[in-house]
Amino acid sequence: MEASELTGHVARHVNRDVAELRNSVLKMGGLVEAQLSRAITAIVSGDSELGLTVANDDYRVNRAEVTIDEDCNRILATRSLTAGDLRLVFAIIKTITDLERIGDEAEKIGFLASKLAGMDRPVDSYGELRSLGNHVARMLRDAMNAFARLDDDAALAIVREDEHVDDEYDAITRQYITFMMEDPRSIQRVMNVTWCARSLERIGDHAKNICEYVIYMVQGRDV
Repeated sequence: MEASELTGHVARHVNRDVAELRNSVLKMGGLVEAQLSRAITAIVSGDSELGLTVANDDYRVNRAEVTIDEDCNRILATRSLTAGDLRLVFAIIKTITDLERIGDEAEKIGFLASKLAGMDRPVDSYGELRSLGNHVARMLRDAMNAFARLDDDAALAIVREDEHVDDEYDAITRQYITFMMEDPRSIQRVMNVTWCARSLERIGDHAKNICEYVIYMVQGRDV
């Protein structure tokens, strides 16, 4: 095989490996999105069994992270990557860490949903958590779409969206502190709700992080 043919052969293998990595991340993202969606449903529907199922399924997210991380390390050790491919692999390593942490937050929400299911429920079935949950779920979906398309403009818009998530979280916290002061008997329920809100706010942070990695992949700069 001539040098030019060898170079082309190696490049094809590298491109295939990198493409498979991206596909694996998108599959992991889909798994995490489903976990988050089910966790939100468990809260607003008062479904204790669903909440526990979400919590117990977190091992699937962890397993995906370990597999992708191993693939990244293998590629780094065995392939000669271009600068762009190196940025992509490093960004993938960071992305799967954030996806795994989103899975952890969904696990927490699942456990809290199972507890809330056995307590008195408000008339609106935690509408504020549903609203915040849907907001961060959209952020996560849009972040993974930006990752799939390497769309830095969309990624930047999602980074800015995190400010609105923070505002929603602050509003929920203030609202439930007021409830707790007015009715000390509600302290345990209020604490569970605010912990759910905190987990959702953190998911927004992780979605923002993923978008920052997209910008890094495309532009080569750390934002």
